Amino acid sequence: MTLLTESPRTHFPMPTSTTAPAPAEERGLERDGVRMLVARPDGLVHAHFHDLPDHLAAGDLVVVNNSATVAGEIDGVRGDQRLVVHAATRLDDGNWVIELRTAPDANRSILDAVVGEIITIGKVRLTLTAPYPHLSSPTGEGNRLWRAEAWGDLRAELARAGRPIAYGYLDRRYPIAAYQSVFSTRPGSAEMASAGRPFTPALITRLIARGIAVVPITLHTGVSSQEAGEAPGAERFEVPSATARIVNATRTAGGRVVAVGTTVTRALESAVDAHGRATAAKGWTERVISAAEPAQLVSGLVTGWHDPQASHLLLVESIAGPALTQSAYDAAVAEGYLWHEFGDSALLLP
Repeated sequence: MTLLTESPRTHFPMPTSTTAPAPAEERGLERDGVRMLVARPDGLVHAHFHDLPDHLAAGDLVVVNNSATVAGEIDGVRGDQRLVVHAATRLDDGNWVIELRTAPDANRSILDAVVGEIITIGKVRLTLTAPYPHLSSPTGEGNRLWRAEAWGDLRAELARAGRPIAYGYLDRRYPIAAYQSVFSTRPGSAEMASAGRPFTPALITRLIARGIAVVPITLHTGVSSQEAGEAPGAERFEVPSATARIVNATRTAGGRVVAVGTTVTRALESAVDAHGRATAAKGWTERVISAAEPAQLVSGLVTGWHDPQASHLLLVESIAGPALTQSAYDAAVAEGYLWHEFGDSALLLP
């Protein structure tokens, strides 16, 4: 996990009473009934997600993430201490990246673990072999993510007894189906690519009927609990050749490439060739999008709301600009928009 060399310019107080406590359907809404703040240089509009086609134009392109969420949270034991393990990703060498969090609701990171400790999960033992990737927490208080060697089949144990990653702010636990979008076809995300959750088949049909294409990429997310000053970790991604061709054709024709979420933006911007065009690509990406290394392909963004000083804000500012990002967040705080994975949305069109 690399440390950021720049900080977001957007500042706002973290709303403490406006976290979405449950999926939209559990709050009496359709998936696409969540609120959506539309932010353009000429002003802000308070709308709902099902209004998305009304704010785009024929020739625009919507790019979505087809990664499906897997069970990434499971109970474990460290000596005589019960804890929660978040399995962020399985590395190419078979080791795992994990985070240790407090039981029972994973509310806080555990930062006092040391190399060589063993975490027991059912019949599986995890040995902490090194901080991942060899950097301490930005706070200087221990290590948050660990490389762990698994003795036993952790993937099978997660399938048997795991659950979706959650952080204690929901009103209850929800099944894995609640953490999928209509695009979720390729299992691999530790946490939901939540920007795409409000889409419905009817909404997609309306987009296509208006001449707005929808194409996929894949990015399997890690854990989203980055601390301030901490960049997102390496993530697996794939941009298919067909998607790359349509992205290039859209830009050539003057249409907007609207990424649904920071995950889509990261994948697309990891597939840019030397001429600034999209190309087919796959593998691991460590791309951090910011003012210093701005987005080249994405010209619009559908996104949820991020915490103060989160690295995702650098990405948002790169696309929307600091002034529009600040205006959007000021309005979202003032109007009580809901935060986190089941919360409300923004459409940023600089």
